[in-house]
Amino acid sequence: MTRVVSLFLPTWSTDRLRRKLGDAAPPSEVPLVLISRDARRRVVSAVNRAALSTGLRVGMAATKAQALVSGLVTMDADPKADAEALERLALWAMQRYAPIVAADHPDGIVLDTTGADHLLGGEEAMLRQIVQRFEASGIGACAAIADTWGAAHALARTSAAAISVVPSGSNAAALERLSVTALRLPANTAESLRILGFTTIGQLERTPRAPLTLRFGPEVGRRLDRAYGRIAEPIDPIRTPDLIEVRRAFAEPIGASETIARYIGKLVEQLCALLETKGLGARRLDLLLHRVDNRIEAVRVGTALAVRDVRRLTRLLSDKIGTIDPGFGIELMTLVATIAEPLGMKQTISSLIEKPDADVSALIDTLTNRVGETRIYRVASVASDVPERSVKRVPALSPDTAETWPFDWPRPTRLLKFPERIETVALLPDHPPGSFTWQGIRHRIKRADGPERVFGEWWHRDAEMSAVRDYFIVEDEAGERFWIYRAGDGENTDTGSHHWFMHGLFG
Repeated sequence: MTRVVSLFLPTWSTDRLRRKLGDAAPPSEVPLVLISRDARRRVVSAVNRAALSTGLRVGMAATKAQALVSGLVTMDADPKADAEALERLALWAMQRYAPIVAADHPDGIVLDTTGADHLLGGEEAMLRQIVQRFEASGIGACAAIADTWGAAHALARTSAAAISVVPSGSNAAALERLSVTALRLPANTAESLRILGFTTIGQLERTPRAPLTLRFGPEVGRRLDRAYGRIAEPIDPIRTPDLIEVRRAFAEPIGASETIARYIGKLVEQLCALLETKGLGARRLDLLLHRVDNRIEAVRVGTALAVRDVRRLTRLLSDKIGTIDPGFGIELMTLVATIAEPLGMKQTISSLIEKPDADVSALIDTLTNRVGETRIYRVASVASDVPERSVKRVPALSPDTAETWPFDWPRPTRLLKFPERIETVALLPDHPPGSFTWQGIRHRIKRADGPERVFGEWWHRDAEMSAVRDYFIVEDEAGERFWIYRAGDGENTDTGSHHWFMHGLFG
């Protein structure tokens, strides 16, 4: 089943303008609108969040907007620059999230994420990551995923939630109560339907098709059929001259797995030859299979390092053949190096001189493409005294950094995900507890070492300006060793609650 994500950028034009102007941009809390011409009228073509909160809307007369909001900042719209920037943003999204991505002008992006969501932790996690990435860049975003472009587009623009997930096969229920204006109909058609009493898509769907077609033409029925999935609405993937791609068209459609595998090998060989002429290696490959019924099947694979090995890339793509539905046949195959990096020549290691290092990149590539990028990682150290922030997950083959853990005090072999409250008997301020109770079991402390004082990091949160923790390594009568801490310095309540917590266990 096809899964389509519609990304709605409600304040795209104003967000882009603010990023372009930088420090010269008006403050974000100041209402800002962009003005364009509609025949002889000057109308609002885009608004920022502050302007939205005052009731200003796209399509409103510029004079009316200025009369309603004092101190309103107006600037001329630049639709061409907006469209070009949206195309670049769509290309960025294609390199990171899905092989089939296109700009949904004037304020959105559409992605076919079929089979790609598991690489990012599932559909909901993927949508949340996309929205957070855009928000961190100063671009407001709402995202919805459904079985069709029409349903996802409608939900992204009408839902109050930042992310919306329509379960597979539930398109009809999701569309039932949405406004007819969400069907991407011309404004005059949507207004005429509203005058006739049609307020929801469900009402329009239950209406006989002939009277609607007679009055409004075939567009209303076509939009309904696309939203409900009765007819396909293919996404034309964005392409730029910088992308390296090869394609193969077939006089007769193909569908057998063996045939697909054979032509995958031929396409990979051609692509690697092109990459070699440019001194590049592939980090991500997208295989697009155009079916005779106007649908596109897509396969995406990635590598931990830049690769130009024909056999390895062919094997990674061929492992995905089971996920391809050829339908009534495939008439065109396209292989694209979505992400490519420099890959120069290197000296082959001679076994007579030095022992070659074990190359596990092929194994990591295979596992990553099967279970997802987020599940294959290694732990790296971070320059932070706060234990929770001293480690992070990084890609399995990412280069080592110079960061190391402090060696003044030993660290536990197991760090709890969250510190757990314990009950203790202890003398303040600098003495370790004589005993503590954790998970219903009382432990009498035989030996202890500490305190190790860890200060809060004020640049992360204001609340950590004066916060401290006093850590102790303690050993009970059974020989088990624990890492516990007291929140606060034992004297000043501004430094912490003075409660005790279990944070780690030693082997």
